[in-house]
Amino acid sequence: MRLAPRSLFGRLVLVLLAGLILAQLASAYINFSERDRLLFRAGGMRLAQQVADIVRLLDTLPADERRRVAAVFNSPPLSVSLDRAPIAAAGDAESGDFRHAMFAAALRYALGENARIVLARPPGAEVLSSQPFMPMMQRHMGGSGPGRGFGPGGVSFTVQVALRDRSWVTFDSSVSPQESGLPLRVALTLLVLLGTVVVLSLVAVRWLTAPISVLANAAQELGENINRAPLPETGPAEVERAARAFNTMQRRLQRFIADRTRILTAMSHDLKTPITRLRLRAETLEDDALRGKFVRDLEDMEAMVTQTLEFMRDSSAAEPVLRVDLMALLESLCEDYADAGRTVSLEGRIAAPYAARPLALRRCLGNLLDNALRYGERVLVRAEDGAREVVIRVLDEGPGMTEAELAKAFEPFYRGEASRNRETGGTGLGLGIARNVAHAHGGDLTLKNRPGGGLEAILRLPRSAHS
Repeated sequence: MRLAPRSLFGRLVLVLLAGLILAQLASAYINFSERDRLLFRAGGMRLAQQVADIVRLLDTLPADERRRVAAVFNSPPLSVSLDRAPIAAAGDAESGDFRHAMFAAALRYALGENARIVLARPPGAEVLSSQPFMPMMQRHMGGSGPGRGFGPGGVSFTVQVALRDRSWVTFDSSVSPQESGLPLRVALTLLVLLGTVVVLSLVAVRWLTAPISVLANAAQELGENINRAPLPETGPAEVERAARAFNTMQRRLQRFIADRTRILTAMSHDLKTPITRLRLRAETLEDDALRGKFVRDLEDMEAMVTQTLEFMRDSSAAEPVLRVDLMALLESLCEDYADAGRTVSLEGRIAAPYAARPLALRRCLGNLLDNALRYGERVLVRAEDGAREVVIRVLDEGPGMTEAELAKAFEPFYRGEASRNRETGGTGLGLGIARNVAHAHGGDLTLKNRPGGGLEAILRLPRSAHS
């Protein structure tokens, strides 16, 4: 199973999204962890200061007034008691909880270093340390109140402070977990930040990868039409350089093909003149058999010159693209061959018109039919229509080809027959011309042997190339 996207855009987006999500998660963890400490420190300081203020007030009051004042302050979440027995001291502390340490430090700061304080777990919990600070802390899962927790994350404390008359005041309280919970506003802020960065990243990645897509499309179109419009040389410096290099390559190819075409045209013109003279001289021969041989050889030479020029020039590129009824074209070709006494049958249906160069496509199909009829008496043409491509199969009943011959079938002047007789082997350019036409339409032409004998030529024409 392939997990990584195939496109450069998809891979860049995947890397950016993964990095952003991991960075946001790590940032959220660090921020919320530190925020929990800060909120607890603030809550602990408030509670310690409140305990210190009550202790100072009780120290200034006589014993009979203390109970009335203690009753006033005895309300959740802080419980104040004057009748609680002193908590017994125990061994050294082994607590490493930062909340316990912060609250103990806050009490020491608020009451002074000389105050006699016992910080313990709620009643029923084991003692964790001895005087002057014997911190004992317990997390509880339950309701609030003296000696009870506030749910997950709630931390309860029991604090005893000695007054000046050596009596003890006991405080039961806790720091509520709600104070360090995740606020909705913070979560929404992180989501908005993440969404904004993701959208900007997608826009940036699309902006960076768009020129690559344009260059790829231009390269594909160049194989179909060498005279396509040049790329705009705009954008970032790297994109501008790539477009300029591509346009330079296209101009050089155009000049090369134009020069080659001019040379071949001149050669064809120059060869036709001596061929015509030889034909006239051959007519003067008295020996009919010899004259016939000369004429056939001259016709072969003229056909080779004409088809070679047609193959090298590829004049189909200059033909305009029109919407063609492929079924009508195939039916017309089959009727022409039937009038010539050849057996060509047609199967299938192509309903929608196809944007193509009509003369070039007719030449391509004609070459395929000529090649099939050269080796077999009957030919079947099968048309297959699809939403994305049109497939035309030409099936003959000939001897087929070996694997080595199939690999060389499209090479110029290659003939599958060893005799190289033009009457049966042709000039060796028909299949090459047909494949050039297929490539000019954005498609392809392939050959394969039929299981029951014979050869199958498969012409694939994509609808997206010119439609």
